[in-house]
Amino acid sequence: MKNAILGTQMLFVAFGALVLVPLLTGLDPNVALFGAGAGTLLFQIITRRSVPIFLASSFAFIAPIMFGVQTWGIPATMGGLVAAGAVYIILGSFIKLRGVEFIHKILPPVVVGPVIMVIGLGLAPAAVNMALGKSGDGAFQLVDGDASLWISCVSLLVTIVASVFAKGYFKLIPIVCGIIAGYSLSLFFGVVDFTPVREAAWFAMPNFTFPEFNINAILFMIPVAIAPAVEHVGDMLAISNVTGKDYIKKPGLHRTIAGDGAATMLAAFLGAPPNTTYSEVTGAVMLTKAFNPVIMTWAAVTAIVLALVGKLGALLQTIPVPVMGGIMILLFGSIATVGLNTLIKNHVDLHKSRNLVIVAVTLVFGIGGMAFGVGDFSLQGVSLCGIVAILLNLLLPRDLGENHVVDNAQMEEKTQNS
Repeated sequence: MKNAILGTQMLFVAFGALVLVPLLTGLDPNVALFGAGAGTLLFQIITRRSVPIFLASSFAFIAPIMFGVQTWGIPATMGGLVAAGAVYIILGSFIKLRGVEFIHKILPPVVVGPVIMVIGLGLAPAAVNMALGKSGDGAFQLVDGDASLWISCVSLLVTIVASVFAKGYFKLIPIVCGIIAGYSLSLFFGVVDFTPVREAAWFAMPNFTFPEFNINAILFMIPVAIAPAVEHVGDMLAISNVTGKDYIKKPGLHRTIAGDGAATMLAAFLGAPPNTTYSEVTGAVMLTKAFNPVIMTWAAVTAIVLALVGKLGALLQTIPVPVMGGIMILLFGSIATVGLNTLIKNHVDLHKSRNLVIVAVTLVFGIGGMAFGVGDFSLQGVSLCGIVAILLNLLLPRDLGENHVVDNAQMEEKTQNS
């Protein structure tokens, strides 16, 4: 019973972020809950239930899913996400054969940093539009502008206060706190429509959507797996530090990343967002000292049970646009900051022409909306800048700009001496 209660608590920690992704991308939150629960159980089978981690909706895929749904529809987008999950499994095979250094060689910080920044900054206009009560593209005013500003500001401020000043358990659920505060103010302004809740059944099977395989959607989604794959390595190191066990060696990074990929493929086959390891849950494990992986089994089972509650999904879909917009401002800014911190923490020297070129081109291609296309196929956004960053890193000579930097340093030294 104790493990079941702790598992429910772990799910609550992940809940706000888990349901935010489907609500932003137009997917069904009940399906996302089911996909997270089923994906976590599959991850546990592959890793022999040795890692106390919960898998749920990945933020890295928000922009690609939005674009994919608008361009090809949900089934084709899911087909692309199945392919992205397969990339994880292939990476796991390479890691088993070549070791962890393989990832660091193909995806060094100078590649990963700007790609993560693009994921966050590329969504900034959508966050601001939604905070002002508009649709993500700004084409439609969904909620009154004045009311929206109040609602989004309160959602943002409460999320900030919870993440910065809250202690213990509340520090782990800033998104939930922000949603509750914004939703309460939305009720005051009368912008919540409860019609879907009244019409929904208490218990119903989630609205599963099965994938269709479109080569354009597949080639668009595959490169997006870059950032979450590297994030997975970081999360495994973090949970290893928390529990005092080396999960990189046992069950092995090749198993954990393959488990992540299989969970993503399973979720996409059902119509749910891709799964990734949740840092919030790692924080909860550290706080509660709940190191038993059985607790995550209970969290997964609870997620599947809640997915069958039709009124819960309908209630989540009544959350007004400005509530999510306010939280997104902080969320997407935080993602961009993680990318920037990747460059800083790994001492990426931007005085070197080579590094500067990779970061600069990646950022402008990703944020500026550069697109390359042949016939009906088009590559843009995170997918394009991810491929460009990898190619530039592999093709540019390692010593590009080194002499220039040395010459400048020598000139400064001579100037100081004279």
